[in-house]
Amino acid sequence: MSSSTRWAVPLVVSLLALGTVPADMLGSAQAAPRVPVRDDFNGDGYADLAVGAPGATVGGQSGAGYVAVTYGGPHGLSNNRRVVISRATGGIPGSPVKDQGFGTQISKGDLNGDGYADLVVGVATRTGDAVVVWGGPRGLSGGGVSIPASRTVTGDFDGDGRLDLALFRTGDSPGDDLLGTTATVWTGPVGRSGTPARTSALDPDHLQYVDVKDGTTGDVDGDGRDELALAVYCGDGNYCTDFYAGSASGLKYRRDAVPDGDGGVALGDLNGDGHDDVAVGSATDSTVTVAYGSASGVRPRSTWKSYSQDVPGVPGAKEINDRFGTALSAGDITGDGIDDLAVGVPGKELGSDDRAGSVVVLRGSRAGLTGRGAQAFTQDTVGVPGTAEPGDAFGARVALLDINGNGYADLATAATGEDGGNGAVWVLRGRPTGIVTDAATVVGPMAIGAPYAKAAFGKELG
Repeated sequence: MSSSTRWAVPLVVSLLALGTVPADMLGSAQAAPRVPVRDDFNGDGYADLAVGAPGATVGGQSGAGYVAVTYGGPHGLSNNRRVVISRATGGIPGSPVKDQGFGTQISKGDLNGDGYADLVVGVATRTGDAVVVWGGPRGLSGGGVSIPASRTVTGDFDGDGRLDLALFRTGDSPGDDLLGTTATVWTGPVGRSGTPARTSALDPDHLQYVDVKDGTTGDVDGDGRDELALAVYCGDGNYCTDFYAGSASGLKYRRDAVPDGDGGVALGDLNGDGHDDVAVGSATDSTVTVAYGSASGVRPRSTWKSYSQDVPGVPGAKEINDRFGTALSAGDITGDGIDDLAVGVPGKELGSDDRAGSVVVLRGSRAGLTGRGAQAFTQDTVGVPGTAEPGDAFGARVALLDINGNGYADLATAATGEDGGNGAVWVLRGRPTGIVTDAATVVGPMAIGAPYAKAAFGKELG
């Protein structure tokens, strides 16, 4: 489809080299100190958005993939401050590899303690290496280093104030049988040569029997140490959520501590009590279940709460094929100090448009997540650019981050089926009243001068 609004300002980025934006296009802006460093690659105080396009052809290699990063600013994502990073980019180790899926998974944070977030780009294949791309005052322009993992997650697992990196050598099983995972924790800081302060194996007895898909972190018990929640494939068509508690000596596995699901996983403080809560999506059941945090850790199963489109106040009705919960992200949209939850619903049928997709936003409150004040957005929503079409899968990925530093998290969402699988990403602004569409923008790979055919642009957001 053709969207009614596009970011049309030309990029100074080479299609052939997929290099970085020149330094004179990366000007600074007044700092917005409320934005965490882990979202800010260039240190200007605004969160930046990373978009994975793992299906793109790069250097003649189909499915080699890339990541596009757009820098935030006082007016939102900047039209002329972007960078496209691939294995063909100068300073990035390796060369484009067919079906490697560079950009399949993304993590980020200040790994070397220099005050700038770094980007870690994962791959689809078990044999490929992830790459750390270093942030700095010019943004992601300082080159990168390979690390021995296909996927990664960042967090301060031991509470020493330095970001650690969990590395997973894993892949996507082609069937019911598992490939298995080997995992290592790199204790931070991680030097620019790719050398951590120390390394330790992570739970080899258990992880060898699962395939890690992705993960997220947050402080569930309020002790200053991050917990780790992993979305994993546990074989025979089943998906699980593995949970590890942070401690002074590292991560400790907690069996059956949180809900299982085949959708997204997000951690955020959904009831404002100072403890992060664990939200897990079950896409096959179109349900999201929340296990609330406490000073003693995750609350018991008897207290878990489930949410669907049948909850009063939530737009629509529960339908299994909607795949409500495929993607999740937590963040404070309204600025009330309580996180809200964005829920991807990429299977949503709109009229006769099957799998057109939608995004539902659920409000956090002192009583926890609620249907009261919930919102739903599609490409047919007034103010949202474009038109809903079959197979767009709007809501395939979601991310909440404050791109303009005003204290309200903004919503980024992807439609990976847009334009026949090229993909596109929308950004809607957060306000005290919730998500609004008056400044909605959309960008696809063609608009930023990057490879677009079957790119799956937006398959990962970070």
